Amino acid sequence: MRIGEVAAKAGVSVRALRYYEQQDLLHSTRNPGGQRQYPAGAVERVRLIQQLYSVGLPSRTIREVLPFADSGEASPELLELLVAERDRLDRQMTDLRDVRNRLHDCITEARNHDGTGCPS
Repeated sequence: MRIGEVAAKAGVSVRALRYYEQQDLLHSTRNPGGQRQYPAGAVERVRLIQQLYSVGLPSRTIREVLPFADSGEASPELLELLVAERDRLDRQMTDLRDVRNRLHDCITEARNHDGTGCPS
């Protein structure tokens, strides 16, 4: 599959795919004309990379996680990293829920027009 096809199917830019290659997250080969060729699983790989970036994982952590995604086998160090990331996400989700609830309270107060402002 060529770079434009992967980009279109995965919903990312060609530039993003080149960046993923620079970060050693994605691999391609070159055809005789010098164009990048990606394996059939590249679209799913890119989607996984996007998901991992979206939760705040840096490239170096994603690089460590991807072999586990391929093989299902994790070293003790990787398992420790995955647990730490899960715990970080749990804390972040709790914080987001708290902020969402506070915004909801502000909206409720604004709709009531009682002039007391947002609850603290």
